[in-house]
Amino acid sequence: MPTKVDQTKYLISIVGPTAIGKTALSIKLAQHFNTEIISADSRQFFKEMQIGTAAPTETELISVKHHFIHHKSIHERYNVGTFEKDALNCLKKLFKTQNVAIMVGGSGLYTDAVTNGLDDFPEIDSTIRKNLNKILETKGLPDLQNQLKQLDFNAYETIAIDNPHRVIRALEICIGTGKPYSSFLNKGKEKRDFKTITVGLTAERNIIYNRINKRVDIMLQEGLIDEVKSLKEYQNLNALNTVGYKELFKYLNEEWTLEFAISEIKKNTRRFAKRQLTWFKKDKETLWFDFSTDSNLVISDLENKIQTEY
Repeated sequence: MPTKVDQTKYLISIVGPTAIGKTALSIKLAQHFNTEIISADSRQFFKEMQIGTAAPTETELISVKHHFIHHKSIHERYNVGTFEKDALNCLKKLFKTQNVAIMVGGSGLYTDAVTNGLDDFPEIDSTIRKNLNKILETKGLPDLQNQLKQLDFNAYETIAIDNPHRVIRALEICIGTGKPYSSFLNKGKEKRDFKTITVGLTAERNIIYNRINKRVDIMLQEGLIDEVKSLKEYQNLNALNTVGYKELFKYLNEEWTLEFAISEIKKNTRRFAKRQLTWFKKDKETLWFDFSTDSNLVISDLENKIQTEY
């Protein structure tokens, strides 16, 4: 049997749609392996956004050490490239004393950045982005979304289509290269010095949607509207252009009724969950479990997989 120092290092990455139970499973796995958790949920990075991002509770944060939860402000610039470097540095330190680390998150771009590395895109003429930003200002996001749908349907189906920055990024690659944005993905990435085992949680669509609707109701009970009110003056920041916040800004700006804003939060979150599953299902190596599976069974399967790879 190899010594602890010589053993292969494993990153167990837990993925799946929002509200499926990833946080609860990550804590149980971290406690079993006596390790720490890296959050790859890009919305939970920001300390001002607690209720609307369904971040781990204080009790959950105390039970296991977490990294990258509420470590940034909405006023700071923080992107996937910076996160990749920060997360890899964190893993390097963790793996000095641990053989297993846990990563959890519903942001596919961020989990992929850690496990596989970022994609290498060619330089694009800056005027293309300026023109796309003008379209965003004059015609709105739907116009850009339709353009992306025509140029790269795969990207349209998998990226955060409600995020204008992601849509513009995909479009500028399509227009600037004459090739689909998705054709540049997963090419020639740097090999990691740890192995990744990806665990996916899923459920029947109606169950996922019911859990989402219930979670939104709970967020409202916990004070989501007051949280969004406190951030109203910063509503144009990129971090706040996200589900749960942008809809309530419409309500606070008297553009929508509260009832309609809540229904839009639920609808947009359901759409987000669908895109998450589309993204995560691309990885054929993922070990998928029904959300109701006993965590001990998941642990047993992981232990067996790790043992057979020694």
